[in-house]
Amino acid sequence: MLTDSIGTEVHLDVPYEEAVEQVVEALKAEGFGVLTRIDVKEAFREKIGEDFRPYVILGACNPKLAHRALSNTSEIGLMLPCNVTVEEASSGGAIVRIVKPELMLQMGDLAGSEVLGQVAAEAGERLGRVARALE
Repeated sequence: MLTDSIGTEVHLDVPYEEAVEQVVEALKAEGFGVLTRIDVKEAFREKIGEDFRPYVILGACNPKLAHRALSNTSEIGLMLPCNVTVEEASSGGAIVRIVKPELMLQMGDLAGSEVLGQVAAEAGERLGRVARALE
């Protein structure tokens, strides 16, 4: 598992489709549902006629955490859901990247909210467990 400035990266030694299934199940185990699923390869093929590697953006949401955040500050909706990407690795297997929710609080006036700080910390802990479960 690698952590960089914007997220956590996990390499899985399973085929892409299996990796997507594993990620969805690991998210579910931590209380996240997948609200959106953007198939980037298909979107690029359809919209611009370009080929691209298998790549999906999953919009993960924990309803209880989202409710707390939105009840406190409606602007946080611009930062939701938490994005998780899965892509086919050129060397085989798949690469999973999970956003760090704490980074959302570095935008605008969000950093001053104690409630949002607590929500981001809990979401970060849960997503960290997702990453560790995938290793």
